[in-house]
Amino acid sequence: MQNNDRYDFRAIEKKWQQRWEEEKPDRVHEEPGRKKYYVLEMFPYPSGRIHMGHVRNYSIGDVIARYKRMQGFHVIHPMGWDAFGLPAENAALKRGIHPATWTYDNIAYMRDQLKAMGLSYDWDRELATCNPEYYRWEQLLFLQMLERGLAYRRETTVNWCNDCRTVLAREQVIDGACWRCDQPVEPKTMHGWFFRITDYADELLDDLDQLTGWPEKVVTMQRNWIGKSQGLECDFRVENSDQVVTIFTTRPDTIFGVTFMSLAAEHPLVEELIRGTEREEEVRTFIRQTIVEKQRASVEDELEKKGIFTGAWCINPFNGERVPIYVANFVLMEYGTGAVMAVPAHDQRDFEFARKYGLPIRPVVQPPEGDLDGAAMEQAWEGPGVLADSGPFTGMASEKAKQAIIRHAEDKGFGRVRTTYRLRDWGISRQRYWGAPIPVIHCPSCGIVPVPEDELPVVLPGTDSPDGSHAPLHQQESFYRTTCPSCGGEAKRETDTMDTFVESSWYFARYTSPREEKAPINREAAAYWLPVDQYIGGVEHAILHLLYSRFFTKVLRDLGYLEIDEPFTNLLTQGMVIKDGAKMSKSKGNVVDPSELIEQYGADTVRLFSLFAAPPERDLEWNAAGVDGASRFLNRVFRLVQANLDCFRAGTVEAAALDGTSRKLHRKTHQTIKRVTDSIESNFHFNTAISAIMELINETGNLLAADNQAVDRAVVREALETTLLLLFPMVPHFCEEMWETTGHDQQIAAARWPVFDPEAAREDELTIVVQVNGKVRARLQVPADIGDEQLKELAMADERVRKFSGGKAAKKVIVVKKKLVNIVV
Repeated sequence: MQNNDRYDFRAIEKKWQQRWEEEKPDRVHEEPGRKKYYVLEMFPYPSGRIHMGHVRNYSIGDVIARYKRMQGFHVIHPMGWDAFGLPAENAALKRGIHPATWTYDNIAYMRDQLKAMGLSYDWDRELATCNPEYYRWEQLLFLQMLERGLAYRRETTVNWCNDCRTVLAREQVIDGACWRCDQPVEPKTMHGWFFRITDYADELLDDLDQLTGWPEKVVTMQRNWIGKSQGLECDFRVENSDQVVTIFTTRPDTIFGVTFMSLAAEHPLVEELIRGTEREEEVRTFIRQTIVEKQRASVEDELEKKGIFTGAWCINPFNGERVPIYVANFVLMEYGTGAVMAVPAHDQRDFEFARKYGLPIRPVVQPPEGDLDGAAMEQAWEGPGVLADSGPFTGMASEKAKQAIIRHAEDKGFGRVRTTYRLRDWGISRQRYWGAPIPVIHCPSCGIVPVPEDELPVVLPGTDSPDGSHAPLHQQESFYRTTCPSCGGEAKRETDTMDTFVESSWYFARYTSPREEKAPINREAAAYWLPVDQYIGGVEHAILHLLYSRFFTKVLRDLGYLEIDEPFTNLLTQGMVIKDGAKMSKSKGNVVDPSELIEQYGADTVRLFSLFAAPPERDLEWNAAGVDGASRFLNRVFRLVQANLDCFRAGTVEAAALDGTSRKLHRKTHQTIKRVTDSIESNFHFNTAISAIMELINETGNLLAADNQAVDRAVVREALETTLLLLFPMVPHFCEEMWETTGHDQQIAAARWPVFDPEAAREDELTIVVQVNGKVRARLQVPADIGDEQLKELAMADERVRKFSGGKAAKKVIVVKKKLVNIVV
């Protein structure tokens, strides 16, 4: 044993990181029959530096990984890089270097930063999505999806970011701006590639019920995004035309209250309705303005409701009434049919529109409490009720009427039952360089031709040289000029690259066999390791990444690579790191560099602070004093261990022979084991776990300070060893050093998590609060196994209780077991 009186974190952390680098203790392989545990944090974009959000996220994951290993699980804990994307391309352009150079330099720097934190990753599984050895398999998956009809190309109006020169998925438009550069988004018509995620809409929705380990907030967000609705699809014939306006409604019970029709600005029927009419130019101007406004707004935005009359009318098939047709800015072409029957009496949006444009409001569903008057209504009645002025359905309850009205429409041939979804197919085409090329060829004779599998990967040009071109692929003739693999004629490669969310939608599966050379995923390895048992990341990925990953998992299953339905059994969404009342960011100038903190305090102190400052799901408020506090605590543990090295020569604890002081510390040790284990197991509340360990250290130090000789040395050894074992997942360098210092032959990483002994943790005495009429009047020290009746007698006999009860007989005596007695007089 060595005895140092100073906690030299720099020397300690350097020593253990070097040993871990050499020994690779966290490298794992499949061991059939052994219980596995897969813990994964969302992999980072290699921006150049880790930030405090990374520190928090990866510290949480590392504690879980180390804790599970100590429990005997075979733990896989990989790390890699989400390396494609516009930021690297833009940064490279700004600096006049190649995106590959920028990306790989950043990866090297950030890898060193992560290793400096002492994170227990299996670095042999490291991957970078910009490596052709990764995206070659993604291209193969694309071709297999293309063959099955799950990937297709069509013309579409897209969200175009002029600043980034690329298409954005609808989910990537936030408040009308690009999620990357925050510049306005505009509509643009072009061809693009899509994944048919809608084929999996029902399964994606139904399987949400399996995700009991996910936050309910995330499950709800996905459920709403998929947006399944069932109702009536009905045809309204256009007056003096053979055309029809087809609507979808979940409220067929209100169909007799239709007073106007609303069409989306992009609805193909609008052109026919206005062509050659006096309203044509005015309507066209409105449509152009509306499309721009809608493209710039997110789906959740509440736009001012605007519309314009087309001059055309349609006929309500249920009552034969003429209904004016409007173009309205609040109707979405991609939801339902792009046409909405407007019932202002029973839909608030329609109500506001009708009031604005002077349209009739006709109540046809009366609430239980009275009759509605359309002229006097101040807001729509959207609840159920009894139908009124609804022909043969008048007097029916609205829920019953819905089914009757649908049957009537089916019988008459102008309506049918239909299910619709808010979810739309995933547009994956991007028009930038730094992404995975889409592996198809366009031939004038043969059409779209897949690149032969033996010619994969289609490699980005210029990546083999720092001076290589990184212009968008449609500007690189040497890339796109090729021959058709089918007919041999001149052809053109696809110049779009894939959305970077494609790479992150299956990386967790590739981690199970990152060096597999014959397939995207080794089936046996995936069957052993998947699903991910604990996934950790920000709630901002609730819709994009998590939904796409669920979709890809089901596709990979159907392609025969996986045996699971869902990728992530449990999900932890950690909070942000806040400083000066705002999220840490360069733009706000409130960033704290973790590397500087590690240099000043050491990685273990920084880890301990990030875990102690707040529960993981809550935002963490930056506090420099908190880092100092974490440092002081580790120094106190260090001094306490060094001052009691002799106790590590003591034998095992003989519980039956312990006196009061020693029994007290023995009891506190086992109570701490239970508290820490419960805090980790129940909700990963490492803050309360650390607090419990701090209490144990305080108790140990205080008892030793009061009378060092009064405490059994084996009990001191038990308390200090337990402290190190419980702290190890959080501060691994420190605990490994202390474990070695105290004479252990094996590393602490090989030790098992301490076992809680209920008998040892049991209190000898309890402090019972005694109340008289709800006010605390006494406290009693009683045996822990005292019965309720005996406790009542002791409470009633207490002198202070008798004083405050005034000698009155008790009306009632309430006992809260092992906590309090309340006497009512």
